[in-house]
Amino acid sequence: MPIDRTIIGSRTPAFSTVAERGRLRFFADATGQEDPVYSDVDAAEASGHRDLPIPPTFLFCLEMDDPDRGSFLTGLGIDMRTILHGGQRFDFHAQAYAGDALTFSTEVKDVYAKKGGALEFIVRATHVTRDDTPIATLTSTIVVRDPKAGQ
Repeated sequence: MPIDRTIIGSRTPAFSTVAERGRLRFFADATGQEDPVYSDVDAAEASGHRDLPIPPTFLFCLEMDDPDRGSFLTGLGIDMRTILHGGQRFDFHAQAYAGDALTFSTEVKDVYAKKGGALEFIVRATHVTRDDTPIATLTSTIVVRDPKAGQ
């Protein structure tokens, strides 16, 4: 079933989450961040940061804190077994730090199909803010595979 293009411009409910130091340290270790600014507050402050800076891709992890993160796709009638990660882009506007309360607001930017509708694409932009100040825009593409295509 084709994805209804009228969802372009729609928004999911915003949510807020806090970047905790422990999670940041764990992420830095798991991703091989050797720069101590990502794990040691004194090193971060000595480098001019007010606390541990949030590594760029950690914002994607924080986006997963959305209490309703699966409802967008299931609300469209999409079987979660048919989705793939199609791409991701990060545009940064300001540095975020441990302890910051960040708000995530997501908007559907585009919907299109390829391969005669066998693959449909949903492009979403998530705007991350701190006290209404832009921090980053996370653009992701979700691929929805039609398991009946080509049969």
